Amino acid sequence: MSLTVNELAKMIDHTLLKPFISNEDLRKHCEDAIKYNFKTVAINNAPVPFCKKFLEGTDILCDAAVGFPLGQSTIETKVFETQDVIKKGAGEVDYVINIVEVKNSNWDYIEDEMKRVVNVCNENNVVSKVIFETCYLTDEEKIKICEIASKVRPTFVKTSTGFGTGGATVEDIKLMKKCVGDDIKIKASGGIRTVEDALSMIEAGARRLGTSQGVKIIEEYKLRFK
Repeated sequence: MSLTVNELAKMIDHTLLKPFISNEDLRKHCEDAIKYNFKTVAINNAPVPFCKKFLEGTDILCDAAVGFPLGQSTIETKVFETQDVIKKGAGEVDYVINIVEVKNSNWDYIEDEMKRVVNVCNENNVVSKVIFETCYLTDEEKIKICEIASKVRPTFVKTSTGFGTGGATVEDIKLMKKCVGDDIKIKASGGIRTVEDALSMIEAGARRLGTSQGVKIIEEYKLRFK
């Protein structure tokens, strides 16, 4: 796949999810997103109004994390959280599935949760992303969640929060792509630190990248055009 610098930048969710940041950190993060023309700033919920205001006049969206990072809040809490953060300015929502219920093989729960969160996003024309946290799952569990996603139709299925024991792998992207085909897009996140990491995920089938190293990746990519 041949990408321009801007096309690659528009596949990046510029991520800042640390719990100990300041407004100055958020401001710098948004400034970098504007400078490099990333797709979104991926942030926790509370800073969404601050970042939304800073990004006014650009096409860069706030991408909010719901049920983050453990996925262990109730469905009702995740639904409210989704509604609330959209109301406050989020243009995309990444939510973490209930991994405990995956381990319980409670697939009705996983489908109900996905439907209810994705429906809120659809009603508000907001992009939805379902985070699997693949490092904790078997291939069979990943396939089953993909099958549910193929019924519910979120915008993306996503590998990881970046807070687990492992992040995105080429093997997981290929597996997810094989399961969902072209109907649902795939976001790779967790451990994407270099341009080689980014391009390998895209080659495997990812159409969005979650990374805190977007500036470094784009600068590395620019060197290829010199």
